[in-house]
Amino acid sequence: MTRTRNFSELSLPLFQDEPAAPTATATTTRQPSYIRDHRNRLRSRFLSGGALAMPDYELLELVLFRAIPRRDVKPLAHQLLERFGDFNSVISASLERLTEVSGVGEAVATELKIVEAAAHRLARARVLRRQVISSWDALLDYCHTTMAHGEIEQFRVFYLDRKNTLIADEEQARGTVDHVPVYPREVVKRALHHNASALILVHNHPSGDPTPSPADVDMTRQVQTAAEALGLVLHDHIIIGKSEELSFRASGYL
Repeated sequence: MTRTRNFSELSLPLFQDEPAAPTATATTTRQPSYIRDHRNRLRSRFLSGGALAMPDYELLELVLFRAIPRRDVKPLAHQLLERFGDFNSVISASLERLTEVSGVGEAVATELKIVEAAAHRLARARVLRRQVISSWDALLDYCHTTMAHGEIEQFRVFYLDRKNTLIADEEQARGTVDHVPVYPREVVKRALHHNASALILVHNHPSGDPTPSPADVDMTRQVQTAAEALGLVLHDHIIIGKSEELSFRASGYL
């Protein structure tokens, strides 16, 4: 009769640092060579050519490698792109929508949101404490990075000093798919808190169309009136769409 050995009877390494003999479980969970080779090829191509040399699904695979170490992630990468459209939309999707996709658990969702947070922080670093006039394109890039793929409206304010240097970037409110509550008094109150001299309003349209609504125009005029009463300058109000933006100043609304 064969007797199953209990834990205390299993052989241990002679010395503490000596690795124990591989078990059947360790062998079966080892990464298959074809997956390992594929990942090495993608990493090498990324290091030699950068992100521009890779389609969205391969860049997404590189992110998924960390969350799913031993499985082929290509099918999941394609599934995410089919659901959300492109790389930017995948990493910008909410946790709730990401976890609706089969195969996306906490580890995958966390990796994707880390990439999104890093992108936001890098874009923000390019504009904060810099003159808006000389970094306008970077400012628009930052707005598109942080807001263009949002599923709900967000309203933020950039506060500037007398030299038009950006001194603060604040998200004032989040709303629904087509509305965000804005309180002009709170906007100018925060300007005084930062000792700002000017401000730029920014919000996104999840529909993708940056055309201002009558409510957008009315709110902007209220903020402008409140700002002028305190000697503040409203430079612009920018609406961010999916692929383009609209400037109130350039469009004649201000």
